[in-house]
Amino acid sequence: MTDVGVPGRGELARIIREAVCDVLGTDPEEIEETTDLRAEFRIDSLELMDIGARLETALRVAIPVSDLTEAVTVGEAIDLVLTRLERPA
Repeated sequence: MTDVGVPGRGELARIIREAVCDVLGTDPEEIEETTDLRAEFRIDSLELMDIGARLETALRVAIPVSDLTEAVTVGEAIDLVLTRLERPA
């Protein structure tokens, strides 16, 4: 059971893709759950911090950069953020 305020996985995936696309200047179709942003887009730490800040604003939750750096794929990032939303620190 999820909280009323917690977006579902599909909605969260859309929010994360949108943040990634805004920062990297890519099309949403280029970002899949299996996408490795480091390998495929050479994302750097500043871009990752920008994505994290956008997600914090959109989702109203603190997301440590370490959470995002632990994720290899976009799908793993979705899972980490979903866990953070369901069980805030």
